[in-house]
Amino acid sequence: MNLFRKILFPFAILYGLITSIRNFLFDKGILKSYSFDLPIIAVGNLSVGGTGKTPQIEYLIRLLSNQYALATLSRGYKRKSTGFVLANKTSNAEILGDEPFQFYQKFPSIQVAVDADRKNGIEQLLAQTHSPQVILLDDAYQHRKVKAGFYVLLTAYDDLFSDDILLPTGNLRESKSGARRADLIVVTKCPTTLSELEQAQIKQKLRRLSKSTQAVYFTFVAYDSVVSSKKETIPVAEIQQSDCVLLAGIAKPGSFFNHLKNNNSLCLTYPDHHHFSDSDIQEIKQKAGNKRIVTTEKDYVRLKDSILQEQLYYLSIRTSFIADSDQFDATILDFVKHYFKNNIPTPT
Repeated sequence: MNLFRKILFPFAILYGLITSIRNFLFDKGILKSYSFDLPIIAVGNLSVGGTGKTPQIEYLIRLLSNQYALATLSRGYKRKSTGFVLANKTSNAEILGDEPFQFYQKFPSIQVAVDADRKNGIEQLLAQTHSPQVILLDDAYQHRKVKAGFYVLLTAYDDLFSDDILLPTGNLRESKSGARRADLIVVTKCPTTLSELEQAQIKQKLRRLSKSTQAVYFTFVAYDSVVSSKKETIPVAEIQQSDCVLLAGIAKPGSFFNHLKNNNSLCLTYPDHHHFSDSDIQEIKQKAGNKRIVTTEKDYVRLKDSILQEQLYYLSIRTSFIADSDQFDATILDFVKHYFKNNIPTPT
């Protein structure tokens, strides 16, 4: 923690007081939360950025989309549109935001929508001719105007919420006690070698701040074995041994770089959700020359139509469970099924 953030500690106390009052008002029903008669699953975190919400949402899409008419609803962070937008063939990353556009491109069978007002977004989705049967709320843990039926709380292994403090001194959006609203907790970005003993220690630490009955799961980032472009795929092993440019505009790019880089790699870092300007792209082109440029999937959706497209590749990732994935899946599916008389309805 740097000195400047330490100096701001009095503001962290004030921020904590404000968020605590807000949560108290929602808990007591003084501020109204709206519920809807369909299963809504909210995925979020207590801290700002970098916990792996996008791959977790994609995991849930893969789990649910073959059985249910599914929609995702995101804020659409840093998009250039306003209000409710339902993705269609004319959409792009500037209209939807990079992560929702990524969902739309990867999962054409689902509805992808954005709206900063999640209540309005849900109402708009339900007003569609083919309305969803299940809605996934992306990054909506603090959006208490809507009461989801199920909350998945994410926390990164190397930055557990239990070890953090409130903004602006730390990275917490609200008090650690907010974890009590979660139905389950997922510790993301774990080392694949995480021992059962350390898992038990982390569970104990988190449950002291949340609920002793909460299930805690551990996941890691599973990298694809190839990088892909519009024209071809190349084995990751070849990228790891070649002279490439690695580019990332995500919150915590370290693991991406470490997975691909060698002594000759040039690593270019940009802010999370960065909108690449013409000058940015020209600068990247100049630094890369004729070398391959490998980026994250989230950055690729913003860069794929630029002048870099002929040399641009992306690396896909997935959330993978260290253990108990069947138990996690069953918990989610059981929550959804209880809304439907025949358990698995025919998708609309």
